[in-house]
Amino acid sequence: MKRSNYALGFAMALIGAMMFSAKAIYVKLVYRTEAIDAISMLALRMMFAVPFYIVTAVVLYRRSDNVKLTVRQWGWIAILGFLGYYASSLLDFMGLAYISAGLERLILFLYPTFALLIGAVGFGKKISRTQWIALLIAYAGMVVAFAGDVQQQWDPGVITGSMLVLGCAVTYAFYIVGGGEVIPKVGSMKFTAYALCFAAIGIFTQYFVKHGTEVRHFSGHTYWLCFQMAIVSTVIPTFLTSEGIRKIGSGNTAIITSIGPVATIVQAYIFLDEPITWPQLAGTALVLGGVLLIGKKGKEKAIKNER
Repeated sequence: MKRSNYALGFAMALIGAMMFSAKAIYVKLVYRTEAIDAISMLALRMMFAVPFYIVTAVVLYRRSDNVKLTVRQWGWIAILGFLGYYASSLLDFMGLAYISAGLERLILFLYPTFALLIGAVGFGKKISRTQWIALLIAYAGMVVAFAGDVQQQWDPGVITGSMLVLGCAVTYAFYIVGGGEVIPKVGSMKFTAYALCFAAIGIFTQYFVKHGTEVRHFSGHTYWLCFQMAIVSTVIPTFLTSEGIRKIGSGNTAIITSIGPVATIVQAYIFLDEPITWPQLAGTALVLGGVLLIGKKGKEKAIKNER
């Protein structure tokens, strides 16, 4: 792997994670705007996002050099789409109705641990010493940053919300690991477009089962927030993350995206008036240290393999 390719993959994974982290902010802002259930918000988000994926899928399918997918590949893309952007997103949206954006990020970013373990058990991938060290540093930072938050917000609703977001973390870990196996064979753009189309089928199906075909009316502000969520925290970062996985692997991508909680702290302070404390700042430094470590060591390994 070339030095420039790894650097580009690292940057894509990092920027994608920061954009994804804004999703929690948008969800909390929508909940503040009006009473809305998770599947309705998710359907609005996908209503704005799915046209981009459909157009991308059609363009890629019609290319002269397009290689048709096997039945097995179609099956994996469908499963991963349902897990990563239907089940995972729904659990996340439901959980955010009970807990803060900061706590949501802490729990959600347990998924790198799940991703590495799934990769090791399911695909025989070795977890390197550097990955373990980087992971421990990053999670130490998360614990320090959010320990005070957990104590201040502890109530029965926190348990419910935390379990829902934990389910989100597990399903998204399967998506990250599965994507790492499928993307190199089918291409990141094709994988992302097809997976999101399958996810949209699940989302819209559940919406119509629950609410029927009657048109529901929401405020203009809700539509605007969901549109922003679709573009800023869905369309752009999904393509960036998939390309990052293709370039640097699912394990490295999973650890690099641990920068997400740091981005959420800052965004929650700006848009949700959630305070930034000294423990959060100390945790931020540790998380950044872990991310920079995996980026530096992963790059060195890539350059060594090239030689």
